[in-house]
Amino acid sequence: MLTGCLAGVFLAGCAHTVPVTESAPAVELPAGWSQAGTPGSQEWPDTLWWQRFGSDELSQLVREGQESNLELAAALSRVRQAAAQARIAGVALLPSVDAYAGASRDLPLAGNHNANVSTSGQLQVSYELDFWGKNAASVAAAEASLRANFYDRQTVALTVTSGIVSTYLQLLSLHDRLGVARENARTAEHVLSLVEAQSSVGAATSVDLARQRSAVASQRAAIPALQQQEREAQSALAILLGRSPQTFKVSDSGLDTIRLPEVTAGMPSELLSRRPDIRRSEAVLAAASANVDVARAALFPSIRLTGSTGTQSSALTSLLNAQNVFANIGASLVAPIFDGGRLRTERDLAIEQKQELVQTYRATVIAALAEVDTVLGQINSLDEQRRLKEVELEQSRLAFNLSEIRYKAGAEDLMTVLDTQRSLADVQNELGILKLKRLQATVSLYKALGGGWQAG
Repeated sequence: MLTGCLAGVFLAGCAHTVPVTESAPAVELPAGWSQAGTPGSQEWPDTLWWQRFGSDELSQLVREGQESNLELAAALSRVRQAAAQARIAGVALLPSVDAYAGASRDLPLAGNHNANVSTSGQLQVSYELDFWGKNAASVAAAEASLRANFYDRQTVALTVTSGIVSTYLQLLSLHDRLGVARENARTAEHVLSLVEAQSSVGAATSVDLARQRSAVASQRAAIPALQQQEREAQSALAILLGRSPQTFKVSDSGLDTIRLPEVTAGMPSELLSRRPDIRRSEAVLAAASANVDVARAALFPSIRLTGSTGTQSSALTSLLNAQNVFANIGASLVAPIFDGGRLRTERDLAIEQKQELVQTYRATVIAALAEVDTVLGQINSLDEQRRLKEVELEQSRLAFNLSEIRYKAGAEDLMTVLDTQRSLADVQNELGILKLKRLQATVSLYKALGGGWQAG
């Protein structure tokens, strides 16, 4: 009779379904981007988006970073830890089995030569019925935490990759700016030679000579600062690759070796499945929802089935005799009566933690939408700035060449030459910075769109 009742309770417990965590809360999404460059386009970045810059060296550096970056290695370790925690949580759904064995011998006393040997062996099985779904909810929470750690690693990978690309572009830009700075210094030295020639025949004053020497020193002074920036960028890139900066160096090429890729942003609604930080926020919310189920189930009684079978004998030869085999089965129920409100408070705490994560998820989505729109606006603005700056560069170079010719002919004073020379140098530097900003804005857009990554 007892066995039948326990079997019925066992089947009822097994029939309980795994708690289903609710889906992520709805967030109002726009129909399109306010700064979209190609209206209606639904194309998204490639998974290997960095290859679209057309640099083999960059692709090699990204591969190295994905294999050797220390932050990525730590993130992978966190994923493995979460996987172990999920396996540990799943153990609660399985029976536990313990084996016991023992033997003893009575030693003879005072001439009694008879010795009694006692042996025993026992196998004990226990199983907690997951009647209220507490253990299943714990497993669901652990699995959601595993997903969160997986998405967190994808976020780290995206951040590392975009950091490598952006830093590499900065390094190439510094190569270009150093070239421009050296060219400006040579130009200033050329003008100084003209002033010295004019001064030797009395056509230039000592003030003109001092001014141009000052201009030469100013152009030369810009070079060491750029060299230091170059060293800092190279060290930053080495760190991203997990390498020692002292033994690392990239080629001396400039941004002229980089292709500017076209990127389209797709539809805003698809961003939810393409950004790993949003997917991570969803998984954390799912874990919190499962933890609410765990805390709620803790308010109800727990039912544990136990069973054991074994043998015992006072003589080794009769250990396996059927008359010495025993078995028992039992059930126990433990219900909380008074705990000072601890369990209810833990349930309330889990509910409020979940509500906090609901708002965090919504904030993450809104921030992602704003980030994409902002970067799209930056790209449009930078394209227009570059177009106008290229016109300014063309006119500044023309003005400097004309002023130099007129100065040689005695039709222009040195101040005009110095002004046009300074303007040309400034425009060249500004255009180089704008070119870098435009490329880095493309990297930022790739990152904001999830880098082409999609969960399988």
